[in-house]
Amino acid sequence: MAFFTRNSAFTRVTALAAKRPVHAAFAWLHGNPKTITDWQAELCAIPAPPFGEQARSEWLAARFTAAGLAQVHTDAAGNVLAFLPTPHLSPESTGPVVVVSAHLDTVFPAGTPLNPVLTHVDGSDRLEAPGACDNGAGVVGMLAIAHALVRAEAPLPAHLLFLGNVGEEGEGDLRGVRHFYAQRAMAGRVAAHIVLDGAGADSAVTQALGSRRYQVAITGPGGHSFTDAGTPNPIAAIASALATLAATPLPEEPRTTLNLGTIRGGTSVNSIPESATAAIDFRSTSPQELLRLEVALHRAVEDAVERWNARAKAQVPHVRGSLAFTISTIGDRPAAQLPDDSPLLEALRAVDRHLGLQTGVRLGSTDANIPLSLNVPAVSIGAGGEGGGAHTQAEWYSAKDREVGLRRVLLLTLSMLEWAAEQ
Repeated sequence: MAFFTRNSAFTRVTALAAKRPVHAAFAWLHGNPKTITDWQAELCAIPAPPFGEQARSEWLAARFTAAGLAQVHTDAAGNVLAFLPTPHLSPESTGPVVVVSAHLDTVFPAGTPLNPVLTHVDGSDRLEAPGACDNGAGVVGMLAIAHALVRAEAPLPAHLLFLGNVGEEGEGDLRGVRHFYAQRAMAGRVAAHIVLDGAGADSAVTQALGSRRYQVAITGPGGHSFTDAGTPNPIAAIASALATLAATPLPEEPRTTLNLGTIRGGTSVNSIPESATAAIDFRSTSPQELLRLEVALHRAVEDAVERWNARAKAQVPHVRGSLAFTISTIGDRPAAQLPDDSPLLEALRAVDRHLGLQTGVRLGSTDANIPLSLNVPAVSIGAGGEGGGAHTQAEWYSAKDREVGLRRVLLLTLSMLEWAAEQ
């Protein structure tokens, strides 16, 4: 397998940037900022709550078709896939594929007021809307790259697949990209995966932050607070378990966190509840730490249930019923890392050097977690511009410097297509 050195990667990028079709693609990006912003405002007016992305999938499929992409289709998960037309490559080819993806979903529940507001501030378009940056910027950035390459008629040495995926946020648990990589015939061909997520052009997520999320449910017979006093209480048991879990020591390195996110249960102040539930989030760069916390969770819950059952039996020998528990996994994002000598990272550094940008690598939880965990070279980068207020209804995006971010994406994509064709 051929690897880039930093010098060879820079030489490749410099040669690419000098080609006539690349100049044509850059010209399209430079000449169509309003078109891209209008797409973004249109997209952000379409609700895309977790597990409710269908309308956005339909919008993107129509946009891909209008752009002139080939083999546009929506898979069983709701992902929208499309290939850049490559007449010199057989559609039946089993050769390498480079993927550019962006997630369609937002964190906002159904019924959230969207009402995008587009203004012009300090010479740049500014869009205010839930999801304007995360991930309106990524989706329209991907669409802009597709349009630029189609209009430039750039001959590609390998297949380029655009993927608008569902299920990145929250309890979506990366289900869109997870589904894509479960399709072995296609997944086995992926040479590199470039994820567009949010704004910016000065950093890259190369280390995948792992997370595991659990729902604990404790059930019991319930009853009246006075006449059934002594019956084991699910809320008391789950509170005890969570207090024990919260005291679990956490290492500073590798950085590991534990969050008790929600706790619910009961029907009234004078009723012994029949059930209680809690949601727990663990995050770490270490799979071993995630496993250790999972064991601690199971031990804390089991011990609490046994202790409260024993206490009830001791107080009320003929106690009516006992507590039982279940622990369900509701999220599992694998931890992984792109090697520092990866050709993908070397190509990104070369692109940034060519454009006069800094390459800051960082940790994050993105769609790139899945390919990285499967040893597929992957990186998550911004699609240019600036943004803020992510995951709030005050979210905003500014198109200032969007063009340089899109040039970065385009050059990185073309560089990886050349590399993939050589493998």
